[in-house]
Amino acid sequence: MSTTDGTESVALEVGGLPGAPRTYDFAGLSALPDQIADVSELAAGRVGGAVRLRTLIERSGADAGAAFITLFAEGDYSASVPLAAVIDQAILIYRLGDGPLPAAQGGPIRFLIPDVAACQTAEVDSCANVKFLRRIELGRERGPDSRPRTKASHAELHRA
Repeated sequence: MSTTDGTESVALEVGGLPGAPRTYDFAGLSALPDQIADVSELAAGRVGGAVRLRTLIERSGADAGAAFITLFAEGDYSASVPLAAVIDQAILIYRLGDGPLPAAQGGPIRFLIPDVAACQTAEVDSCANVKFLRRIELGRERGPDSRPRTKASHAELHRA
């Protein structure tokens, strides 16, 4: 959904929690602790402000038994990875200046693992960095995962 100034409005649903899913808008994400004012300090060449994944998960009241995080983006793209591998590495970039992260930067929300190698598993690759994030689902089992499986399909995704 676009706002009157042409930026995307922020709406992130977090599901797989005890009770109903939770939805975070721009103000809700901004109110979370552990804000990262300048993501370029963690990821050279990236811009914007973010919140740590761990903070979002903890504040959402996630079930301690969740083993996987599945990320759903626009266009039916999804990535499902072990939660333990990314919970302390990943950030959610959602702002640029005082407003939402624009679509040109992967917004309104971009899931980013600044150092994929720090996850120490082959199950997490650069395609687990999800632009246009709309929903996070936590679960005991791996969720849908449409990431490319071959070098050729990976190259095709980045050409598109």
